Amino acid sequence: MNHPNVAIVGATGAVGVEMLLCLEQRNFPLGKLKLLASARSAGKTMTFRGEEIVVEELTHDSFGDVDIALFSAGGGISLEYGPSAAKAGAVVIDNSSAFRMDADVPLVVPEINPEAAKNRPRNIIANPNCTTIISLMALKPLHEAFGLRSIIASTYQAVSGSGAQGIVELEEQMKAIANDQPFTPKIYPRQIAFNVIPQVDSFTDNGYTKEELKMLNEGRKIMDLPDLRVSCTCVRVPVYRSHSVSITAQFERPVDVEA
Repeated sequence: MNHPNVAIVGATGAVGVEMLLCLEQRNFPLGKLKLLASARSAGKTMTFRGEEIVVEELTHDSFGDVDIALFSAGGGISLEYGPSAAKAGAVVIDNSSAFRMDADVPLVVPEINPEAAKNRPRNIIANPNCTTIISLMALKPLHEAFGLRSIIASTYQAVSGSGAQGIVELEEQMKAIANDQPFTPKIYPRQIAFNVIPQVDSFTDNGYTKEELKMLNEGRKIMDLPDLRVSCTCVRVPVYRSHSVSITAQFERPVDVEA
């Protein structure tokens, strides 16, 4: 597969735009590129390597000539159309939480467990949560040297984590406040401009939010550490892009800077 045909599902969304940019910046050796989105976005054009590509409407029949399908249109879309893409022969790389904890779907961070991508019985590879990725990138080499036991993490997550609509909401609220105009929050339960919201996703019965439990469950699966202890607090902050995370970690052996 020297020059695979690639499809981006959710191409007009915030993450889809970044996927397109990444393919271009890395000069990915693809054959044909197909951009897929909802019927509302079909017919729009997007630029790739100096050429205009027309966005097509996503259907179950969109993947007949696709080798790699990059999904980033939300879990519902992934659950509905991901199996169709895989059945058509495409390797599905899904950015949502839809398949992450499925036993027969590998959860992969290329710098940590790339070998897991080879074992994909359903032809689907899941991509972890954003804060899980950046946390484990730092923790994996420390685990290999000292043995990771537990994590206490606080994440400060930009509105881009809610997609394009989160960015728009922050921008509109900031403009409204600057011009002394009223506004009503739509995406977030409270005002996000000039504020922080100590809730990302909905709360579960144990008091943690779904977002906070992702660090626990996904971390255990990726690192193959079923007994890893994790306590995580996720906060939405009024920043357009880029998350931050603060971690206190405990290890089985004393940490040595020289190791």
